[in-house]
Amino acid sequence: MQAFTLPDFYIPHPARLNPNLERSREHSTAWARRMGMLDAPTPGGGVVWDEEALARMDYALMCAYTHPDCDGPTLDLITDWYVWVFFFDDHFLEHFKYSRDLRGAKAYLDRLELFMTADGQTPPEPENAAEAGLKDLWERTVPEMSPQWRRRFVTSTHNLMVESMWELDNIDRGRVANPIEYVQMRRRVGGAPWSANLVEYAVHAEIPAGLADTRPMRVLSDAFSDAVHLRNDLFSYQREVREEGENSNAVLVFERFLDCSTQEAAELVNDLLTSRLQQFENTALTEVPALLAEHAVPPHEQAGVVAYVKGLQDWQSGGHEWHARSSRYMNEGVTSGAARVPFGAPGGPTGLGTSAVAALLSPAGPGLRGRSRQHSHVPFRPVGHLPLPGFHMPYPIRTSPHLDAARRYAVGWAHRMGMFDAVPGVEFGGVWDERRFLGMDLAHCAAMIHADATPEQLNLSSDWLAWGTYGDDYFPMVFGTTRDLVGAKLCNERLSVFMPLDAGTTPEPANPLERGLADLWRRTAGPMTPPARRRFRTAVEDMTSSWLWELANQAQNRIPDPVDYIEMRRRTFGSDMTMSLARLAHSDVVPEEVYRTRVMHELDTAAQDYACFTNDLFSYQKEIEFEGEVHNLVLVVESFLGLDPVTARDVVADLMTARMRQFEHIVANDLPAMFDDLALDERVRAILTRHADDLKEWMSGILEWHRRCVRYTEAELRRGRTPAVPPGSPFLPAGLGTSAVRLAVRAAGRLHR
Repeated sequence: MQAFTLPDFYIPHPARLNPNLERSREHSTAWARRMGMLDAPTPGGGVVWDEEALARMDYALMCAYTHPDCDGPTLDLITDWYVWVFFFDDHFLEHFKYSRDLRGAKAYLDRLELFMTADGQTPPEPENAAEAGLKDLWERTVPEMSPQWRRRFVTSTHNLMVESMWELDNIDRGRVANPIEYVQMRRRVGGAPWSANLVEYAVHAEIPAGLADTRPMRVLSDAFSDAVHLRNDLFSYQREVREEGENSNAVLVFERFLDCSTQEAAELVNDLLTSRLQQFENTALTEVPALLAEHAVPPHEQAGVVAYVKGLQDWQSGGHEWHARSSRYMNEGVTSGAARVPFGAPGGPTGLGTSAVAALLSPAGPGLRGRSRQHSHVPFRPVGHLPLPGFHMPYPIRTSPHLDAARRYAVGWAHRMGMFDAVPGVEFGGVWDERRFLGMDLAHCAAMIHADATPEQLNLSSDWLAWGTYGDDYFPMVFGTTRDLVGAKLCNERLSVFMPLDAGTTPEPANPLERGLADLWRRTAGPMTPPARRRFRTAVEDMTSSWLWELANQAQNRIPDPVDYIEMRRRTFGSDMTMSLARLAHSDVVPEEVYRTRVMHELDTAAQDYACFTNDLFSYQKEIEFEGEVHNLVLVVESFLGLDPVTARDVVADLMTARMRQFEHIVANDLPAMFDDLALDERVRAILTRHADDLKEWMSGILEWHRRCVRYTEAELRRGRTPAVPPGSPFLPAGLGTSAVRLAVRAAGRLHR
């Protein structure tokens, strides 16, 4: 009996079948036999696979559906890669997951990586079928691909192999991840980024090297990966959770976190799957064309990007079709359940391959429901003060003894930078006035998050906080009301010229934002090495470009997808920049690859999320009622889960607690284990331990600052503002052509922030 009824899936593109299927079936079976996969022994005396089991799973069918247009030899190689990756997963399960052999698992994975050789290197002699398969595939694949692709593919393959240890450790501890940790880690261990790399091989078109790290291409890969993994979790729940005792499954994660039934959890996972697919579509249609134009990508490379996007779409539809057919998964009822009769018609298409048509036509389908929720937000609706929940904060507050001096310095610096002056685009004054700045008391925040700073360091920290907060207010006020996305983009591009990599001269600043950045860059980047300076400038640019992302969502009146929101929120809050500034002091001591490990990534993002969600709880009324915003996690949860604000608040508070518990777990367990695994010396261990301690003070200081400052109080919100006029008010004109008048009236209420 199935654990739940499979939900209606959003499948916007029909699946197609590669005509070379039978050829690849024969080839892959012979290849698996030659590599030793069909008689590989298990510790219990059996074999991992036999030929009958491989035929039932039918990976050639999966690849023929997910890569419908490639030629026969390409499909053969792609199929061999998937036979290998599924064999690796099952071989690892039999040898290490059942026995909980952590030490043996690590040795096995370390040796397996030796078969992904760089040019000129010779791999060892294979000792098992997984090693033999990887050696053969590596030698057949990499000669056709660029060095940039090889590096990305090595990273993806490394992650899906090595992060199996994360799953194994959680099984050993009986620990189920929180939803944010799970989505992040599933990308690393689940293999879909690896599949996206193979799409480039299959369509014979690589992502241009200059575009691979941009937001649109990264979001395409991440949204694709999340959708692949969430779909797989729905189909594999029965086998993984009920039969094999695994706990790395999104349905189980939602069950535990939201304390709901398995069926309810499955429906929510499907809602998130739909949201990620629609994030993919939104990025492909609105961000990728602008990216190609901005970088003046030549026509042949543009065609390659289009082929890559189409290849990812084919993978999604084909992957669903294969899951619905494979003996590996729970798929009873998916044929009839996925096909819906559109618009109440007495009949309609049914069977595998027809669900895409039904999903697009059905008014109640998951695609239309999701889009309706995202785009139906009414800006400036009165919400009142949101009562604050209890906060789990295990760390004490420390404050710098130089706070009073920093406060005096901060207001003088803001005056000199012109942050209280009138600026173009703000008709009724400046972005800030001195009273508002003093009420925010950003020096107090800096004094708690950098309690041990010297007076000069504390002044610098206070000024960076002031500049980032000013910019976060400046962009929506100057460009948001008029939806001037072009002006905002030009303003953001100009900011980079005030951060010269050679620490040379800069143009004359045209506004307080440029003047403040020029001053901060001179004081901060001057003593840095060129590589450190480049990394820090990238961190600042990531923050400022995230303000453009917010404006684009505002222009579409689109509440962000939950995953995209959380990941971009870290940038809009400036947390990446803050942490990168702290790291730069030790860039010559701690190897950069240490910061890219799973442990450090999760440590940092757990702390960042706690701080970002703190801000969203305190600023809910400010952003929703007074600023007409869509970028607040309480609102995102309201929209996604269909909750009232108070219940959504509780979900956000639970997420904060979960991320804090994860942070505590990492500090107590994962960080010491990483020190030993990487054989780090005492100096590096001390720096990373101090980094974790700094994050504790960063979180506690930010929470205390929100409790103390007046920025989010209702009295301050109403000071100098005209309350927003509700939509449909008899005091405002209505009908076509009157929206500009209504915007102008609302804008007046947003000035003098």
